[in-house]
Formats: sequence, structure tokens, C-alpha cells
Amino acid sequence: MKHYLLAGIMMISTLTHAQTTVYTLEKCYALARQNYPLIKKHDLIARTSSYSLENAGKGWLPQFSVGGQATYQSQTIDFQKVIGAGTGRLIPPLSKDQYKIQAEVDQSIYDGGRIKNDKDMILANEATQQQSLEVSLYQLNERINQLYFSILLIDEQIRQNNINKDNFQNSADKARNAYENGNALKSNVDEFLAEMATIEMVNIDLMANRKAYADMLSIFIGKPIDEKTEFLMPPQIVTDPTIKRPEIQLYELTKKLYDVQDQQLKTAYLPKFDAFLQGAYGRPTLNFIDNDFGAWYIGGIRMIWNLGSLYTLKNNRTNLRLDRESVDIEKETFIYNTNLTLSKQSQDMIKYEALLRQDDTVILLRSSVARAAKAQLENGVVTVHDFIAKTNEENLAKQSKILHSIELIQAQYEFKNTSGN
Repeated sequence: MKHYLLAGIMMISTLTHAQTTVYTLEKCYALARQNYPLIKKHDLIARTSSYSLENAGKGWLPQFSVGGQATYQSQTIDFQKVIGAGTGRLIPPLSKDQYKIQAEVDQSIYDGGRIKNDKDMILANEATQQQSLEVSLYQLNERINQLYFSILLIDEQIRQNNINKDNFQNSADKARNAYENGNALKSNVDEFLAEMATIEMVNIDLMANRKAYADMLSIFIGKPIDEKTEFLMPPQIVTDPTIKRPEIQLYELTKKLYDVQDQQLKTAYLPKFDAFLQGAYGRPTLNFIDNDFGAWYIGGIRMIWNLGSLYTLKNNRTNLRLDRESVDIEKETFIYNTNLTLSKQSQDMIKYEALLRQDDTVILLRSSVARAAKAQLENGVVTVHDFIAKTNEENLAKQSKILHSIELIQAQYEFKNTSGN
């Protein structure tokens, strides 16, 4: 029977533990990123780039074109006037109505690097868009920090309040026993009960705030959160002031994009060579002394060299240089502002560390005063009201340490988020 009872207790304990969801700060970061609607753009950008690359590669495939025309002209060659009346009669005059339907196939031989640069531009655009998306997603961490540490602070405040409430409950029980034995006033018991009720009111307010923060965090991570959900306190970390934010990579990728555009300017003025084959049917044919309908073809190699882009080449390159300089200025400004933020956050961490050392001193003194007040209460030297005041002062000192300890860890993770490490 004892074995069955023990097994039942263990099963209940296991089920209760299984129902408790535990979250860490890093897990919330990951879940928020997965759940954020913007994350879907990663796949869209990659797929769009893939299709564009495929289309660019098809520039090496043979290009087909078909055309036709029917014309009427006011004059044609009069062979009698050109080569003489006698011989000219042997050559039939060309018809003034002429017809042609033509098909042509072109195969690029050398395109001056246009297709390669088109592919480079597609890849550079994809990298820039993906990194820009990373910058947007990275900003989620700051919002998660605010919600996560707010919940941690409330949980610790409630825990400390409950400890204080238990202490008052013990004192109330002693006062009730003393009252029942005729050694104390009922007002002493009531004062303890009133203080416990006040603590409970504070807890109700804290629980309402916790639910509000938890509901917002639940929306971000896409997971349910209730009062049983546990949030683990992150460990303290060693901060690194080196800036590794995704914005830095975005600036570098943007400059590479301008480098690819600079290469495209070169391909615009280089000659292009292609092989072609034309086939046609119509009247007249290539045989200009034959006025009948017929078929013909022409094949060969064609060079196209458009030098018009040289007129604007210098200005276009100057614009790209100015664009690069603009990106450098934006990067420099970002690093400058980020360092200012890191400096402020570093001072915050120093401040919280100093406050925590002072908190220990204050708690030590307040606890000593509270213990003395408790002994004095038991000996009838001080009133219940005085004892409650001293105990609350000790509780406030402990609450202050809780606040500063969480603020220190939060400042460390905000520093980590700001620097990108």
C-alpha cells in the first residue's frame, strides 16, 4: 500500500512539474524572432533573388525574334536607264509592292560582363535586403528585455512581500494568543491583520501589472503565459564595448552594392559581340534581279559599341563616390551615438553596483533595528505600530536591493544588446 501511495505522490509531483513552463531570456529572444511576422520576408527575399538570378542567366540563351513587313514604294530601280535599253529589257523591273517575313536568332558571344554584373547586383541587393531585415528583427531584443525584466522584478517583489506577510502572520498569531490570555489588546491583533491586508492589496496590484506584461510578452513569443509560468533570472555577464551591431554589416553591404554599380558603368561602354542568323521569305530576295518571291538567309558576327554612356560616366562615378561617403558618414554617426549610449549604460552599471553595496549596509542595519523592535515589543517597550514601522523599513531596504540587483542585470543585457555582442 505504501508503494502505491508513494507512486501516486511521485506521479502527481511529475504532472505538476510538467505543467510549469519555464522561460529564459535567450529563449524569449528566439521565440519572438520566430513569431514576428517580418521574419517571413527572409524566404521571400531569397526566392525573389533566386528567380532573378535564373532570369539573368538566361541572357546566354539564343534570342529569337520574328518580324514582317509589306510596303509600297513610289519607285524601283529602272535597269534600262542604268545598264542600257537593250540589256535592261532582259532584267524584269522590280515590283513597287514588296513583302518580307523574317526570323532571326542571336547568340551572345561577349557581352562586356553585363550578365555577370547583373548577377552580382542581384546578390548584392539580396544581401542588403536580408541584412536590413536583420536590423529590424534585432530591435525586438530591446522590447523583450523591458517585458522580461519587468516580470522578474514583480515576481521578486511579490516573493519579498509574502515573506513579510508571513512574518506579520506569526506576530499576529502571538498577539492573538496574548489577547486570548488577557495579556494584550485586540487592537494589536487588528493592526497586524490590517498590515497583512495592505500587503495583499499591494500584491493584487503587482499581479495585475505582471499579467499585463505577461500578456504583451505572450503576443511577442507566440506562447501562452499564465501565473504558473516561471521566468529564470539571467546570469550576470561580462560586458564587451566592441560594437558588433547588424547595422555595421548593413553599411558595409550597402557600400559593396555601390561597388557593383560602379562595375556596371564599365560594361555600358564596352563593345558587345554576338553571332546571328537571319532567315526570310519575300519579294524581292537578295538576288536583286529576281522579282519573284523566294527565301534567303544571312549569317555572321555583329559588333555593337555604344559610346553614348561615356558622356555621363564621370558624373555617374562621382555620384557613386558621394554615395559611399554618405554611407561612411551614417556609419560614423551610428557608432558615435552607440558609444554615447554605451557610456551611459556603463555608468548605470557602476551606479547599481554601488547601490547594491549600500543596500547590504542598510539591510544589515534595518534588520538589526527590526530584531530589536521585535524583542522590545515582546517586552512591552514599544507599540505594535512602532514594530510594524521598523519591520516595513527593513522590508523596503530588501525591496530596494531586489530592484537594484535586477536593474544591474538588466543594464548588463541592455549594454550587450546595444553593443551587439
